[in-house]
Amino acid sequence: MKKELKSFFKKNPSRAFKAKEIAQRLDILSDHDYAALKSALHKLIEESFLSKAGKKLKLNTIPASNRIIGSLQVTSNGYGFVAPESKDIGDIFVAARNIGTSFDGDKVEVTLLAKQKGKNLEGQITSIIKRKKVEIPGTLKKSKSFYFITPDDPAIHKDIYIEQSKLKGAKKGDRVIVSNIEWDDSARNPEGEIIEVLGKDGLLDTGVIALAREFSLNYKFSINCLNEAEKINSKIQPEHLEERVDFRDANVFTIDPVDAKDFDDALSVEKLKNDNYKIGIHIADVSHYVKSGTELDKEALERGNSVYFVGRVIPMLPEKLSNQVCSLVPNEDRLTYSVIVEITQQCKLVDYKIIKTVINSKRRFTYEEVQQIIETGEGDFAEDILTLNKLAKTLRKKRMQSGSFDFATPEIKFELDENGKPVKVLKKEVKESNMLVEEFMLLANKIVATHIALPKNGNPRPFVYRTHDLPDQDKIYEFSRFVKTLGYTFDPNSNSKSIQFQKLMKEVKGKEEEALINELAIRSMAKADYSPDNIGHYGLGFKYYSHFTSPIRRYSDLIAHRLLLHYNNGNKKNPYSYAVLEEVCDHVSLCERNAIEAERLSVKLKQIEFLSDHLGEEFHAIISGITNFGIFVKITDILAEGLIRLRDLEDDFYVYDEKKYSLIGKASKKQFRLGDKVNVKLVRVDKGKSTLDFIIVD
Repeated sequence: MKKELKSFFKKNPSRAFKAKEIAQRLDILSDHDYAALKSALHKLIEESFLSKAGKKLKLNTIPASNRIIGSLQVTSNGYGFVAPESKDIGDIFVAARNIGTSFDGDKVEVTLLAKQKGKNLEGQITSIIKRKKVEIPGTLKKSKSFYFITPDDPAIHKDIYIEQSKLKGAKKGDRVIVSNIEWDDSARNPEGEIIEVLGKDGLLDTGVIALAREFSLNYKFSINCLNEAEKINSKIQPEHLEERVDFRDANVFTIDPVDAKDFDDALSVEKLKNDNYKIGIHIADVSHYVKSGTELDKEALERGNSVYFVGRVIPMLPEKLSNQVCSLVPNEDRLTYSVIVEITQQCKLVDYKIIKTVINSKRRFTYEEVQQIIETGEGDFAEDILTLNKLAKTLRKKRMQSGSFDFATPEIKFELDENGKPVKVLKKEVKESNMLVEEFMLLANKIVATHIALPKNGNPRPFVYRTHDLPDQDKIYEFSRFVKTLGYTFDPNSNSKSIQFQKLMKEVKGKEEEALINELAIRSMAKADYSPDNIGHYGLGFKYYSHFTSPIRRYSDLIAHRLLLHYNNGNKKNPYSYAVLEEVCDHVSLCERNAIEAERLSVKLKQIEFLSDHLGEEFHAIISGITNFGIFVKITDILAEGLIRLRDLEDDFYVYDEKKYSLIGKASKKQFRLGDKVNVKLVRVDKGKSTLDFIIVD
């Protein structure tokens, strides 16, 4: 009961509840259970986990100690928040003047101040325990008699001075890496030395390396790792085929983006005599080549996943494996781990097998080629593709009826010239061909997780699940309040919020506010991550879900393959203890979040680079944020975000109304609201700070 209550209050950190309301929320009906609830609440008050105000109880966010350890996050405006190591304390606001000599991401000690800032505690950083970034990329500049770099990271607000003796041959305008940073006085600038010259600013590889260093991503493999990869024999030996099911004569094919180089998955379909279908979901058998404890394995674990920048990829595995030996390229025999599914025409699961196989892909399709076959009914393997598409649509419909929902956040793609400069920006379209592949990957992942969690014989075994927790109720209320201002309805008290999300996503499909509402809906959700403890996947509506289908680019999938093989072979001893799995899950979850941040920044920098040639041009946009210093707008067609500064709204004096998500003119009563459509002109591009400034045009 105490554990359940702790989880409940952590999900609702800022709200107070009466005991009866808590009982209602937790479906506690009997007198016996209600008495247990009251007893547990009393103990949590004694332990100072909860505080009491009258008859209401809330999470106690006032820490016992005045000095707290946590991680600093600095905003582009200079102030920051410290996320305490203790999960029982909320974020602590730190004004710019109180950040001292800390950088974004540093592990710091913060002392609480007497006053508070809004809902947050307020503090002052008193010491730096550990620097997150020991290497900082930036562009070398010169001002009269001294050199300095402007860091690429906009959250680092200070230029770093470089003595001439520490330039390491770098010239003005070079992209460089600075380290050995000394900074003990916030009134002065930090000083450092150049440890690596990346090359001239503006080149694609230079930018990618700088991004990789900024996010502490390994973009080079060790010599030992590369040597190990080179020793792998790509030729399949006869003994490798023992106990594998042979699919080399079947119509197996891959479907991937046009620029893909690593092909993790392939599909096959066969109609059975009983009119059911046998679907083969064939996944690269990376675990056959990458053994636990090897240099390849150690580096793959450290990276956690591949990272996809605009125009370049930092792979989890060396190219010998990711693009050659393991990649399911056409007309080559490849070892695979397959989920073979028998389903009815209505997509009812009849039977499945998870088995080692060998395939020979007959065709490498792009999404565009498959889409054309779907639309015309003609082309290579048209019958197979049309059958798979029909089944995928049925699977998707059933998934939606079971409570799954998709936030189809719009994405963009760039056309680059030979130097990596963006010459065109296009919105990615999600079509039936994309959804075809997605449905069968989801099916395989769900089957694998269920196979472990609900075994036909014996008890569940330790595994790596892909989990997604229930949303925070306060965030759902806030989201509901926001969409109401745009004329949409969302019931935050509904017992089936997934149906509410489905309905809303359908309503906004294709509208200008779709991207904004999708983004805010995602923010209201818990983050998906990896865990050895299965809690289900809320967004997909699955009780059991894992990642199995991308072992070339995700370490979680590689672990899943190893565990499956071990268990399916009837081995009793677990190859990974629960503690090791927990550690791996935490690590790969962290790697994933870091990669997402890096990839987003890569896109943002290319958007800014593209728009730097479009100063003075007008764009259609939607208001994506309202603050007390201005309006954030997102350009509708290329999804770049910028700021209209309050000082540039010259027609009136505007006041920020937080409750209405609005800026309101004092004299005219004119309003700028979140979600409003506006026409804007690009007036400033600051590549150093990664910012775009716009003004409103009629």
